[in-house]
Amino acid sequence: MANYFFTSESVSMGHPDKVSDQISDGVLDALLAQDPRSRVACETLCTTDLVVLAGEITTQASIDHVQLVRQIVSDIGYTGHEMGFSAEGLRVFLALHSQSGDIAMGVDRDGAGDQGLMFGYACNQTPEFMPVAIAFAHRIINRLTELRQKGAVDWLRPDAKSQVTVEYDGSRPVAVPAVVVSTQHSERVNQQEIADYVTSEVIARSIPAEMLSPRTKYHINPTGRFVIGGPHGDTGLTGRKIIVDTYGGWGRHGGGAFSGKDPTKVDRSAAYMARHVAKNIVASGLADECEVQLAYAIGVADPVSVRVDTNGTAAIPEERIAALVREHFPLTPRGIINYLELRRPIFRKTASGGHFGRNDADFTWESTAKAGELREAAGLGSAAHRPEFAVT
Repeated sequence: MANYFFTSESVSMGHPDKVSDQISDGVLDALLAQDPRSRVACETLCTTDLVVLAGEITTQASIDHVQLVRQIVSDIGYTGHEMGFSAEGLRVFLALHSQSGDIAMGVDRDGAGDQGLMFGYACNQTPEFMPVAIAFAHRIINRLTELRQKGAVDWLRPDAKSQVTVEYDGSRPVAVPAVVVSTQHSERVNQQEIADYVTSEVIARSIPAEMLSPRTKYHINPTGRFVIGGPHGDTGLTGRKIIVDTYGGWGRHGGGAFSGKDPTKVDRSAAYMARHVAKNIVASGLADECEVQLAYAIGVADPVSVRVDTNGTAAIPEERIAALVREHFPLTPRGIINYLELRRPIFRKTASGGHFGRNDADFTWESTAKAGELREAAGLGSAAHRPEFAVT
């Protein structure tokens, strides 16, 4: 088999779509903090000096939406007027109303809040149990954000994008032939300084040295200028970065966005559970990679289908793994919510840096606590399994 290439991207918290995601999830968190049973479907549009909130919310909570939006925008780093979008000057329009009674009937009896199909994926390519390209792209953005927030240089601004191309020999990642990084910056820095800094302080500290070579091509701010950015440069909308949020295009996606949705929406909760299931299957040694599909009907609690695909890497038959999934994991909306503790205000921090592959105790779906139990139930022994990762 000839070598092939795969590319994934990540975007920073200051990207306009991610600004919208964080505002939507910030509203969700604020409501859950007061009323854990809030029903929330909050969409955000942001552009030059304007944020619009729309959607359906049923809650006993009372929050100051305008002040909350300003605080989130400030936390992201949009302060002062020089970037065209700032916490101090923006206008906030509200178009929020209650959840449809027709939808509420299904949720009230513990059914799914909508029909839909959700995918979860995990593999042993990286310690994050994520595909290499998206893992590296996230590492670059996280490093850029860390440097900006601690003031390592004074010219970094909140909006940024990364893109990493990985070369594979069969299933084995062997090299990174190309890296693209575009970072918003002030007027006070030249492009050579940006390129030198990003290459040495960001890329080289985010990607293992053995994956880089003199043949690696670096495209740093390839247009030559990125001063105008964020919502001033491009309108942002909630839910437009669903591939960044998940597996960078390597694993399939059911199409439903996460941000702004409370956990009765299986678009979010079931996607988190599918990732949790897939990760535990790989961590247990039942497979080297695993994709789990869950599908639901509105108002119905149990999934209409559960599918496990290991791409030929399973240690036992896939149908047996699927049966173990049903035996060992709660898959109804209520079961998922309780098991993953999803009625907590933990969602705003999921809205930048990806929802998966994160080392954070609040990201309960990233736990591999079920791996040993699965391994023993599969008849592979009770000894802990340590996956061999392709890269670190």
